[in-house]
Amino acid sequence: MPEEPAQQQDTEHVGRRVLRLRTERGLTQRQVAEPAYTPAYISTLEAGRVRPSDAALRHIAERLGVTYEELATGRPAHLATDLRLRLTEAQRALATGAASEAALCYQELSAEAERHGLDAERAAAELGLGECALESGELTLARAHFDTADALLTEAGAPLPQRAPVIRARAVAHYLSGSLRYACYLLETALDELNTSGLHDPDALVLLYTASIAPYMDMGAHARAAQAAELALSLAPHVGDPALVAQMHRSVARTLLAEGKVAQADASLAKAAELYQQLQIRTELAHCHWMRGYVHAQAGRLDDAESELRTARDMLSAKRAALYTQQVEVELADVLRRLGRAEEAERMLRALLGVIGPERGAVHAAGAHRMLGLIAQESGGTERAEEHYVTALSLLERAGAAGDLADLCRLLGDLYRRAGRIEAALDTYRTGLGHRAAPGTTTLGPAPARPPL
Repeated sequence: MPEEPAQQQDTEHVGRRVLRLRTERGLTQRQVAEPAYTPAYISTLEAGRVRPSDAALRHIAERLGVTYEELATGRPAHLATDLRLRLTEAQRALATGAASEAALCYQELSAEAERHGLDAERAAAELGLGECALESGELTLARAHFDTADALLTEAGAPLPQRAPVIRARAVAHYLSGSLRYACYLLETALDELNTSGLHDPDALVLLYTASIAPYMDMGAHARAAQAAELALSLAPHVGDPALVAQMHRSVARTLLAEGKVAQADASLAKAAELYQQLQIRTELAHCHWMRGYVHAQAGRLDDAESELRTARDMLSAKRAALYTQQVEVELADVLRRLGRAEEAERMLRALLGVIGPERGAVHAAGAHRMLGLIAQESGGTERAEEHYVTALSLLERAGAAGDLADLCRLLGDLYRRAGRIEAALDTYRTGLGHRAAPGTTTLGPAPARPPL
């Protein structure tokens, strides 16, 4: 039977490689063929008219002084191993703050892996490029790289645990873009499949449960967030990656804080910070300072909060992690306002609103408008306060961030009530009550299946 087009093309490629390598080494067709084959067979093979058997390829590879894999695929010997080593170097560069250098490495690695048909290595490089884009706040570009990585792994038939880091990255990018419900959908779908299909990989499960905590909290699904934290903690003893354990402790701290367990939240962050310090992962260490600043602010320790948030901001700014730097500044502005430095806070927030918005940190953009509304209200600017509250409400509704909507409706309702606009106040209070009635249940389906613990 005639060969399929792809097989024919592969046969021609092998033939051309044999011809090129034989010519480079100054060998005749007879020297390559004997003693097992004839010169005529080598001639036919080089012309692309015969598909060689594995035995023939191994014989010819030995005569040409190359590996079987190099002759069969055209890939240099040990290429995949070399690429994986360079991927590790790029990951280290990203972790220690050299995002621009890491991005250049990942670009070269992706192109080289694509040239040689190494899908798994190319997917890892695309994942790295997406992480670099997240650092600089280029969320659309990040999503494109993550989607490419996921498509490569899916087409290659990679098992779900292997795809978990890419799924988590896609969810984070959508979460930061304000698509909270879709981020939860991606994570819950993967968790459900892992737990119902028997693929109980502890690293993959902890990675996905940890990533789901932030969108759950912002959506007001506190029970789901607490359950995800509980499951992640129970699986942690089986996880071999210390960076993943540190990431889990950082995320779990948020659920502890929501439950009023400030001391436990602080202890959890201390564990995470210690691990990140040992691993020299500066971005995540900066996130720990950020979260500790948030914990101090919630406990009323405003001077400590300012110190931690400024440390986080300086570390992230030094890494050119633009989006995360801006998000820290929103929370720093809130602390400054509460310390009585409203003018400084307002200047910071107005500068931020020029660079963050619906597609670039919607929840934090809403937070900036909420704080500008409070500052305006405290200085008697009722109309300006209303404008900022309404803008914040729109951003939170679009993102599905039910966790903050109820509080914002209370602020806006109180503003209307004091202005004598009773009907508008009642409508706003009802909206807030609707979001508080059953946090998370209006936008999320059934919780994913639990792992067997």
